[in-house]
Amino acid sequence: MHIRSGHMVGHDAIQAKGWFGAHKWLLLRRLSQVFFLGLFLVGPLTGYWLVKGNLASSLTLDFLPLTDPYVLAQSFVARHIPELTAILGAVIVVGAYFVVGGRVYCSWVCPLNPVTDLAHWIRQKLGFKGGARFSRNVRYWLLAMTFAVAAISGTIAWELVNPVSMLHRGIIFGFGIGWLVVLAVFLFDLFVSNRGWCGHLCPVGSFYSLIGKVSVVRVSAAGRSKCNDCMDCYAVCPEPQVIQPALKGTAPTSSPLILSANCTNCGRCVDVCAPDVFSFSTRFAGQSDQAVPNSQHQIGEARP
Repeated sequence: MHIRSGHMVGHDAIQAKGWFGAHKWLLLRRLSQVFFLGLFLVGPLTGYWLVKGNLASSLTLDFLPLTDPYVLAQSFVARHIPELTAILGAVIVVGAYFVVGGRVYCSWVCPLNPVTDLAHWIRQKLGFKGGARFSRNVRYWLLAMTFAVAAISGTIAWELVNPVSMLHRGIIFGFGIGWLVVLAVFLFDLFVSNRGWCGHLCPVGSFYSLIGKVSVVRVSAAGRSKCNDCMDCYAVCPEPQVIQPALKGTAPTSSPLILSANCTNCGRCVDVCAPDVFSFSTRFAGQSDQAVPNSQHQIGEARP
């Protein structure tokens, strides 16, 4: 748990729900990350290949193709003609993330997420403050640059330096220089910029956020009238700027749904909220609570 101004973040939730109740979604995320990584490790370790390939392109049980749509898009831009199975695999992945949320990839699948989460946890424990700040739009500029490089070079150049791919390949096939790249991301988040890589720079996350703009599963602040302004949700959220419109009714529709494309559906706000303001819902759900009256204290947009 984080400590902020003498207050242990999530303490009230632990008291109300118990330790496991206040960490349920975090634990499920870690199990999910281990599960997806384990699918790829079974083959090299046992010789029984449940999944062949890597996160960029894989074949499950010699039947189900899955393709990273970001990699496929770069392939098209680089003027490569992918096989039909690769296109089908990308369609399946896009369809899945259309339902659960594009940036679910970042919080539930990406093997780099525990590394950056660890850097954030250590940073909080050591009391590091400040650091470099980047506009969250930088990641979209970097996304555009990866496509520009692919178009100019005729190669999927980003995959050669993508920390996510390097970490995944390294765990499965053995590390080379990949360790240095992953270490660089860890040290960057620890010493240079709080949640800098995933929250401000990573083009992979920015690509999946484009799918997340229209996804079905959403976090809802349906119980927002019960909010006690403890700020714990802001403290644990990797994208705290997405909370304000739903929690305080500042969006044009006053919907309690977190509709931002950059919400990762990680569930940490659900975990640490003692009054159970947050829950998982769908974008089609109605409003359960009215907006918080303007006379109540309004929390300004939290900075990461």
